Amino acid sequence: VQLQASGGGLVQAGDSLRLSCAASGRTFSTYGMGWFRQAPGKEREFVAAVTWSGRSTYYADSVKGRFTISRDNAKNTVYLQMNSLKPEDTALYYCATNKEMYNSGSAYTPRQYDYWGQGTQVTVSS
Repeated sequence: VQLQASGGGLVQAGDSLRLSCAASGRTFSTYGMGWFRQAPGKEREFVAAVTWSGRSTYYADSVKGRFTISRDNAKNTVYLQMNSLKPEDTALYYCATNKEMYNSGSAYTPRQYDYWGQGTQVTVSS
């Protein structure tokens, strides 16, 4: 399984970015997907998740109302639309696949995911 994340960059506070994560090597449409982030000196933290069907989404409180996760199963791609970015959103963002096929519940912890992308850097200046 390979996950290729892209779309990061350097932006100003209040700007928007859209991250993409293209997956290959697994039946993409049968697994939930998640986004995590890790800032220097901090632990990896949950950002957002979407179930295999796309019907349910979950968000960290810190990004709720600003970020939107979505997926296009025809393109084997999951997206993270990030609006109203803040300096505290600065981190390396990772996409990951849920371990469990057809899981329709929430998946907030890294141990619930088995494959990870290489990360894409998001830097928000004040």
